[in-house]
Amino acid sequence: MPLLELRNVTTFYGNVQALKGISLHVEQGEVVTLLGANGAGKSTTLRSISGLVPAASGEILFMGRPIHRLGPEAIVRMGIAHVPEGRRIFPGLTVTENIMLGASNRGRISKAEMRADVDEMFAIFPDLERLSKALGWSLSGGQQQMLAVARGLMARPKLLMLDEPSLGLAPIIVQQLFAVIREIRTRGMTILLVEQNAHMALSVADRGYVLETGNLIVEGSPSELLDNEEVRAAYLGGGKQLVADKVAHVGSASTLPN
Repeated sequence: MPLLELRNVTTFYGNVQALKGISLHVEQGEVVTLLGANGAGKSTTLRSISGLVPAASGEILFMGRPIHRLGPEAIVRMGIAHVPEGRRIFPGLTVTENIMLGASNRGRISKAEMRADVDEMFAIFPDLERLSKALGWSLSGGQQQMLAVARGLMARPKLLMLDEPSLGLAPIIVQQLFAVIREIRTRGMTILLVEQNAHMALSVADRGYVLETGNLIVEGSPSELLDNEEVRAAYLGGGKQLVADKVAHVGSASTLPN
């Protein structure tokens, strides 16, 4: 049984059909990426899964249970954390307070458990510990993205959904961010990743899906997508060996510069 499964899901924004009967699945422990141009339906897919934009038809199953009629709060409690595009850090709160808010779906937890979980986030994101008392608005874009991911992990999700985590970040910061995503993956986290930077997304993914104007047009392993000339020309650019070299290269640094 897949951890997550979408069956012929259709979603509308008003009269505009954003998803046109897509079907996909995510297995336990996988990193699966959704690729495609702006407006392809990638973010809408995540928003449909998390209940922010209800599916008009089809089924969304999580651990075999239908969730497409549940509200966002119930879906979070089931174990799905959604880190949205744009980070949405609470500017008037400190780094530590932002991280702690991520545990709000877990009900009442002890101070000792909260402290232990926050310390675990600082172990994964060392820069955040140094900035623990800083206000969220004062962080750089890369640091805010790390904070958003840490806040999502505080929910102790079974599935972490990341929406365009590299958006607006400098290339060196993107490499560092994806090194952290690899670290999270080694801890057993299942990840559904929406990303326009196809090279970086494929460098951490087990499988990928390509969306085009609300339709799922192809799926496969990173190597299969690299071998698909149409996908390579539309979303990856450059020659096959150049793309393969880019996919193979991911920075190993785990901290961010100031």
